Amino acid sequence: MTDQPTYGGGPVAYGIDTRTPTVARVYDYFLGGKDNYEADRELYRQIVEVAPEAPEWARANRRWLKQVVTWLAEDAGVRRFIDAGSGLPTAENTHQIAQGVNVESVVVYVDNDPSVVAHGRALLLDNNRTHFVAADLTKPAEVLAEPPIADLLAAGEPVALVMALMLHHLADHDETLAIARQYVDALPPGSFLAITHACKPGDGGAVDVLVSELQEKVKDAFPTLAFRSVEQISALFGGMEILDPGVVRLVDWHVPDGRVDEEPEPDVRDVIYGGLARKR
Repeated sequence: MTDQPTYGGGPVAYGIDTRTPTVARVYDYFLGGKDNYEADRELYRQIVEVAPEAPEWARANRRWLKQVVTWLAEDAGVRRFIDAGSGLPTAENTHQIAQGVNVESVVVYVDNDPSVVAHGRALLLDNNRTHFVAADLTKPAEVLAEPPIADLLAAGEPVALVMALMLHHLADHDETLAIARQYVDALPPGSFLAITHACKPGDGGAVDVLVSELQEKVKDAFPTLAFRSVEQISALFGGMEILDPGVVRLVDWHVPDGRVDEEPEPDVRDVIYGGLARKR
């Protein structure tokens, strides 16, 4: 029998292309993870040449995720979560946060990156309230028909859908709006949608200049990466009620009751914006 190939000292699951960087693995390296390869690390180095503060953006996104999921589970009483485009497992994943507040919380992860699928399956081994769906999020009808998600939605209870750093990898804005709308329409009343997204303010300032440089740097690896304006990001919520403080830089985001759990490091060039909305 032929041995599995190894890279970086560990085995690589069949079907995983280690020579082409992926969003999930580059993000993993930003967070100090080990599930990445030289191609991912090389793209990371190219990004930090343009934006040395980029690793902090990844950490800010994780802080945001903890804040959002904790508030939803603790204050809003949500017990059902879908993490769409979940990426590779790292510290304080959605199921760990939600189930840390309420052990009865059910979490479904969705991703189709082969590296993520390999790790996601492991979540099923010791946690019967955490599920993983290997599916293409650009095909909402197929995703929503997957049994773990269909069952979650069929109960009619509020669901929190998290789409962190996912929608900006869809280039066409109208298509992205249509995809987001299908997910919003499937959510029961009282549900929530949480989004983080790369932003290009359009004011000609430092962030606009940085975004142009970043797009040029990563265009070969991530040709569909789309930085959107605050108005365009807000439109992705599909008419839901966007809660305070609105769609803002993650450094300025706080839970809707105004409580600030951590004081993030200020970053005037932060390109990641986030928001949380409720479906009436």
